[in-house]
Amino acid sequence: MTISRLATISSLRSLLPALALGLIPTTASAQAYQCSLPRLSQVPQVESERPRRLPVTGYTLALSWSPEFCRFREDQRRHARQCSGRDGRFGFTVHGLWPSSGRSWPQWCGGPDMRAEELRKNLCISPDAALVTRQWEKHGTCMVRRPATYLKVTRILYNGLRWPDFVRISREDDLTAGTIRTRFADANQGWFPEAVGVHLDSKGWLEELRLCYDKRFMPTACDRRRFGATNGEAAKIWRGL
Repeated sequence: MTISRLATISSLRSLLPALALGLIPTTASAQAYQCSLPRLSQVPQVESERPRRLPVTGYTLALSWSPEFCRFREDQRRHARQCSGRDGRFGFTVHGLWPSSGRSWPQWCGGPDMRAEELRKNLCISPDAALVTRQWEKHGTCMVRRPATYLKVTRILYNGLRWPDFVRISREDDLTAGTIRTRFADANQGWFPEAVGVHLDSKGWLEELRLCYDKRFMPTACDRRRFGATNGEAAKIWRGL
């Protein structure tokens, strides 16, 4: 086992008791409206790339704003579960949980294949099975030995978040990236705006939040790359209505 994986396991052992003691909120409002877990018989295949093994110094939970992602994908078969509306409506979904190493990312460290019953548990927070599989192969293998552990930690972090009303926020006058950061931090005890990355597209529409954690899975200030748009940048949120 690598030093990075040992450090991650130690961090996870401290994270789990915190959840049990209620130090991490567990009554987050639902983001996958009316979602039900689908049947899943097999795991999509992922082609691995050259490994990049680096010491883990922190983590990023990347959250995609589904109404924006689905804006022009409603009729695409590839994204039917997330975007067609037949399987529920989604708000923020998990793009991935990524280990970081200073200015770079550990990637493709190699690990066991994910099982269908493990993957299925995450399909209401990450509705794309192929994406979940790739995130494990590319990022999770550099954190822990078992895909079930990676998936469980992702669920713990996601389910511990509280969500302000982004539809209401979208209607605020003079909305900026800084406003989005502040509204999220105000809704989540222990979070502060500098730990919330806000990524906008070229026209200013919200695409992702990137939440920055230290090695103990505590909020920490994002570096410039993860921070994304500056606080004063004008922002728009597509409501999907």
